[in-house]
Amino acid sequence: MSHGNVVVTGASTGIGRACALYLDRKGWRVFAGVRKEEDGRALAGRASERLHPLMLDVTDDVAVAKAGETVREAAGEDGLQGLVNNAGLAIGGPLEFLPLEDIRDQFEVNLFGQVAVTQAMLPMIRQGQGRIVNMSSVSGRAAAPLLGPYAGSKFALEAMSDALRVELQPWDIAVIVVEPGAIKTPIWNRGIARAEQIRERLPEAAEHFYGEAMDRLIQAARESDERGIPPAKVARAVYRALSAKRPKTRYVIGRDARITTLAGWLLPDRALDRVKTRKVGLPGPGEGLQ
Repeated sequence: MSHGNVVVTGASTGIGRACALYLDRKGWRVFAGVRKEEDGRALAGRASERLHPLMLDVTDDVAVAKAGETVREAAGEDGLQGLVNNAGLAIGGPLEFLPLEDIRDQFEVNLFGQVAVTQAMLPMIRQGQGRIVNMSSVSGRAAAPLLGPYAGSKFALEAMSDALRVELQPWDIAVIVVEPGAIKTPIWNRGIARAEQIRERLPEAAEHFYGEAMDRLIQAARESDERGIPPAKVARAVYRALSAKRPKTRYVIGRDARITTLAGWLLPDRALDRVKTRKVGLPGPGEGLQ
């Protein structure tokens, strides 16, 4: 597939930023979705004239519609050759006590926002015979305790991607899922900050039952930020997904992601549960605090 016009959401930092810059270097005309003008200027300062910052909050219907109009006018008859739905956030905590408003926020960004942008851009994707790349996670294959909202949003994104892939087959529009493991990205620092804010609002019982596990979750998030693989590796996979003659339906990125995926295939659920329990420090079956 030749280079052309591509929209990348969540391009201010992390994976989205890496994707926008890498695709720009590879000759794509990138419309980089950002929520702040200063982020757009900073991104444009590191790219060629082909990169255009695009003001876009995926949870704002008006902003999504306006972004669609902006891209439509700029792309013209060429349409879009690619859409990278990358915008996302991570929310964690015990499902027993997490406020529903926080869980809804998780799905608004990681699922409904992706669908809204896809709907806005699909006429141009069809016009340009383009492809859609949805940024999932290894958490879209294996749900970790205390990351239920995040994993749930990614599981849902995987399901939506599978359905959309089949629906768009008549027009040869590929829908591809990218599933990274631990990546060195600011999403974890933001997730830690939000987790600590949520934790302060939880009842005392949440701390009593899940305090140690929440501590370990925060530590694991810090380690993901410190030891994760560079976002550039994900960007290269996104480029392959957009440019390969016959792209895969899924790209698993990172050794930890491959191990988790393999374990999901080989181990029964309860064996996986024991592994997850030890990892976050939760008590075993029947060993919980009263």
